[in-house]
Amino acid sequence: MGLMDILNGMQNGPRGAAGRSGGGGMSPLTMALLGLLAYKAVKSFSANSAPSATSGAPAGTPAPAGGAAGGVPGGGLGAGLDDLLRGGGAGAGSAGLGGLLGGLLGGAGAGGLGGLLTGGLGDLLDQFHGAGKGEVARSWVGGGQNHPISANDLAQVLTPDQIDFLTQHTGMPRDALLSGLSEQLPGLVDQLTPAGRLPTEDEMNRTV
Repeated sequence: MGLMDILNGMQNGPRGAAGRSGGGGMSPLTMALLGLLAYKAVKSFSANSAPSATSGAPAGTPAPAGGAAGGVPGGGLGAGLDDLLRGGGAGAGSAGLGGLLGGLLGGAGAGGLGGLLTGGLGDLLDQFHGAGKGEVARSWVGGGQNHPISANDLAQVLTPDQIDFLTQHTGMPRDALLSGLSEQLPGLVDQLTPAGRLPTEDEMNRTV
């Protein structure tokens, strides 16, 4: 099962369907989930690529494989997800985040999207531990029952900058964003950690 299958399956419930745009493509909540996992990498990429419009890629930035088209290195990515990210999601807000994620893929190195998401998942779990919600996050990774998290508690885990970033790039209102993430994040982390631990880059690439 691929990552998009996991995300689509979780969002086909009564509330998940409401998050979808009528224009097709990736729903705002799907983009929010991916954006949360790739948050640090996206922010770093955005900052480092700012001067590249006039002076080329900044020093130290890996050159995209595949020439000007920015092909995906490593060959481990599912074409469907890759195409969605490079083309952006449905709606103006999600297209912006899709473009950022697509740009990341061009310089992701051999780990590809799997490496980015594995690192982002580890950062996110550390964030839960730092906010005193480590037991909740551990239940998502482990094989037992997933502990729920409320939208209010999630707002205490995520930084204001993370929330603003996701609302800006998905177009979702803050309350809807936090509600959707609180419902879908436990299942996503559970699906991405079938062995009860953080996946390796290779394992994540096989998922995406």
